[in-house]
Amino acid sequence: MKSSNTVLIALFAALIVVLSLIPPIPLPAIPVPVTLQTLGAMLAGAMLGPVRGALACLLYLALAAVGLPVLPGGRGGLGAFFGPTGGFLVGLVVGAFVTGWLARSLAGRAAGGWAKFAGYVVACVVGGIAVVYACGVPWLAAVTKMGLSKAALAVAVFLPGDLAKAVLAAWVASRVERVWPMLGR
Repeated sequence: MKSSNTVLIALFAALIVVLSLIPPIPLPAIPVPVTLQTLGAMLAGAMLGPVRGALACLLYLALAAVGLPVLPGGRGGLGAFFGPTGGFLVGLVVGAFVTGWLARSLAGRAAGGWAKFAGYVVACVVGGIAVVYACGVPWLAAVTKMGLSKAALAVAVFLPGDLAKAVLAAWVASRVERVWPMLGR
């Protein structure tokens, strides 16, 4: 791996750490708080592509697994992966990969302007929301024993905020790409 790739992966892992340090907002009746981790995964996938974006998220999770307090609320350690949010954490890696793959396919081939922005939005929504939820909701249901449909309904409260994060990540990625095209590499 080239040193520039290593630096980008580490940089985006650090970005996810910084976004995770913003205090989580707890919600009543659900053990999953509102955080900015998914924004970091969307940005990593959209700006770095599938492999580097997923590796940035994997590095972030490795830092958490060894016990560094990089998760929201200053948590860290393997225990976080076995709690209600464990599936969402693993979903960040898969979501960043899918976001990067779709961004390369949709936004990377778009002529420009609104078509490119729309490609990034679709990539962030599918990878950063649908895929992360597909990993997190079944895990949440299993850990809390609340049933799959009840868990899906419980996380529906996150959808408006996650849609806003997807639009923000798409806007940032499309603006940065104008001056520094990382996705094509």
